[in-house]
Amino acid sequence: MNYSELVFAIEARESVLCVGLDTDLDKLPRGFSKGSQSMLDFNKAIVDATAPYAVAYKPNLAFYEALGLEGWKVLEQTLLYIKTRYPGHFTIADAKRGDIGNTASMYAKGLLENMGFDSLTVAPYMGEDSVKPFLLPDKWAIVLALTSNGGSADFQMQPLANQAPLYQKVLERVQEWGSPEQLMFVVGATHSDELAHVRSVAPNHFFLIPGVGAQGGSVSGVLKTAAWRNKPGMGVLVNASRSILYASSGTDFAQKAALEAKKMQSDMALFMETSRPLLIP
Repeated sequence: MNYSELVFAIEARESVLCVGLDTDLDKLPRGFSKGSQSMLDFNKAIVDATAPYAVAYKPNLAFYEALGLEGWKVLEQTLLYIKTRYPGHFTIADAKRGDIGNTASMYAKGLLENMGFDSLTVAPYMGEDSVKPFLLPDKWAIVLALTSNGGSADFQMQPLANQAPLYQKVLERVQEWGSPEQLMFVVGATHSDELAHVRSVAPNHFFLIPGVGAQGGSVSGVLKTAAWRNKPGMGVLVNASRSILYASSGTDFAQKAALEAKKMQSDMALFMETSRPLLIP
C-alpha cells in the first residue's frame, strides 16, 4: 500500500486506528483451546469485528514465533485473510528487525516481498545500511524513534553533547535515508510531553503510535500533539492491542472488541471534524 492509498483509507474511514494482533494463547476467551487453530480463529474474529473501524493491523511476530512452525503458519494465514477479505487495510509486521545490509535484505525479501506485508518495524541502531534494504517500492520501514516502554530512558532519552536527546538524532538522521512515502517512525503515546517536539523534528512523516488503551495514552491527546499540523488527525497510526483483543474474556469477545474499536474510531472522527478550519464563504 503506497502513501496515497493509506491517506485515502484514513480519510474514507475517518480513522487512524491500528489493531495490534498480539495474540496470546493464555489470554484467549473462554471456549478456545490453547492451539494454533484457536489462535487463527481468534484473529479472524477480531479482524472481522474491527475492520469497519480500523485502517491497519499489526501482528507482533514474537507471539507467533513462540509457537515455532505452527505460529509462522498462523501468521501467514492471518495476513492472507486480511489481504483477501480486507485489501484496503494497511499491514505491519511488528518484527523490529535491524541487522547488517545483506541480512536486512533477506528480512525484507521474506516479510515484505514474499509474505506481502506493507511495512516492517526496524531498529536503527546499526545505521543506514540496516534500514535502506526495507525501502522497497510501495513498502515502508517503520523506524523505532521514541518507544513507550520504561526502558526507553536508558538510551533514547539520553542527552548528546548538544543536549538534544539521542532519539532526536535518530529522527534527524533517518530522514536523510528516505522520503515520507517510505519511512514512518514509532513514537510512544506514553511520552505525551515529547510528542509535540517529535512532530516538530519530523513534520512530514507518519508516526506509528503505541501506548494507547491498556498503556494509558489517550486518542485525543495523541492526535492533538502528534498529527500533521495542516491536516488534523492525519499523519499518525494509533495502535491499540490488549484493550481491543481482550475487551472481554467471554463468548462476546468479538462484540466487545468491535465496541472498543468503534469508540476509538468515533473519538478520531470527532477530533478530525472539530479540528478542521471553518470554511467561510
